[in-house]
Amino acid sequence: MLHITKLHITNFKRFKELELDFNPKLNTIIGDNEAGKSSILNAIEFVTSGSRNKVENAGLESLFNKECVADFLDGKKSYENLPELHIELYLNDETNLDLVGNHNSHGINTSGLHMVCEPNGDLGHEIKTVLGDTEAIFPFEFYIVRFFTFSGEAYSGYRHYLKCLTIDSSQINGEYANREYIKSVYRSSVDFPTRANLKNEYRKQKASFKESSLKTINDGLGIYDFALRSGTNSNLETDITLTQDNIPIDERGKGQQCFIKTEFALSRNSETKSIDTILLEEPENHLSHTNMNLLISKISESHQNQIIIATHSSLISTRLNLKNSILLNSASIHPLTLRDLPNQTAKFFMKAPDNNILEFVLSKKVILVEGDAEYILFDYLYGIVTGRSLETDRVHVISVGGTSFKRYMELAKTLCIRTAVVRDNDGDYQRNCIENYENHINEFISVFSNKDNDLSTFELCIYEDNKAICESLFSSSLSKSPIDFMLKNKAESAIRLAENNDVSLKVPEYIEEAISWINE
Repeated sequence: MLHITKLHITNFKRFKELELDFNPKLNTIIGDNEAGKSSILNAIEFVTSGSRNKVENAGLESLFNKECVADFLDGKKSYENLPELHIELYLNDETNLDLVGNHNSHGINTSGLHMVCEPNGDLGHEIKTVLGDTEAIFPFEFYIVRFFTFSGEAYSGYRHYLKCLTIDSSQINGEYANREYIKSVYRSSVDFPTRANLKNEYRKQKASFKESSLKTINDGLGIYDFALRSGTNSNLETDITLTQDNIPIDERGKGQQCFIKTEFALSRNSETKSIDTILLEEPENHLSHTNMNLLISKISESHQNQIIIATHSSLISTRLNLKNSILLNSASIHPLTLRDLPNQTAKFFMKAPDNNILEFVLSKKVILVEGDAEYILFDYLYGIVTGRSLETDRVHVISVGGTSFKRYMELAKTLCIRTAVVRDNDGDYQRNCIENYENHINEFISVFSNKDNDLSTFELCIYEDNKAICESLFSSSLSKSPIDFMLKNKAESAIRLAENNDVSLKVPEYIEEAISWINE
């Protein structure tokens, strides 16, 4: 089937320049808020729609990259220097000559669609006059929107070279969003000549209803008549709806709407192959954990079309294979991919229980610990060493369990995330903490543990450096000694130590080293 192979963006929203390669089947764009996930889906939607109205209604001022506008206004404000906005979709169909040409930023002969927002050349004199004003602002009003294929042939919304359907769960219950979804499904399922005939027939039926059913009423109204609305805001495509079990989908709950719309699009496409690309915006919104797993299962089983999902759900990103992921960070405009991730590591995150994968991949500095006790106490210990908080220094502490360290280290190696592994030596520092990771250490990754084999656990290290405090907190009439209590009640002991504000703990040396290294 037809699919997108590459997206190239220039001066669109937060991206001055962006290029992404897409898998022909499944793609997940994962990132935190304001990272640009929605912008990528918006870009694809704009180009495939071929609709000037859709772009102009969104507002060119909100679509142009703010940095390129600021650079223009700070520099020489000449007509020749005005920036342009480009969105290009590279497609896999080299047989359709209407699509093939070199009208793209790379100048290569290939298949694709191109949208450009550029100064209106017919208004060059007026634009120069506006720019000559000493208080000149950016002339958005003098820009035009053009759609053309890589062959140079113009196209509009009446001809959809790539049939694209967007399901945005953030607007799932909005009347406009529901109407647009149903219209998209209808248009992708029914060709244009048939739609035109049906629309004409629907209008005739309205006229017939007026002449028959309303005639008696209208005869008594004198110069006035009751009639049915017609025109662009009241026609077949605006009145038609989609039902399940005779219930319109817009009367369902938000979560169920999201599920029904996605399931319908996937099942419909498997039968008719009428949709080339499905765009899913944050499908995790409004869904229960059970329905989320079911939806993921249906998506993963779909093989009839290209699916591009924007999400900040760890569950989605891992269950649908991390190798298909494009990672966006709000602090960076350069996307990251995990295609070089070892197969076993990708499989681990697909099969593992819920984890902190999204938090990890979107961080610059991470400290990995192996237990609840270390996680509970680390913020407190960090404050003792630095006088600052983890949040202030943008350091994330994640408890992953000792057996998972190497999996996260593989991610850190691929994504160049500065990662400190803080672990117990388990009675053999050389074997467990040095030899065990000799193929995983690099300039971004380091392992920290107590070198004394007798101090084999975190609790023993804390006790050794803080005997008086531990004896005071954990002595009781019970037969257990303080260290026995700490070893058998690790989380509870950590909470008590963190809440002990009378005396600051002495931080074990290896943890001090980890904190110092992560901030280098």
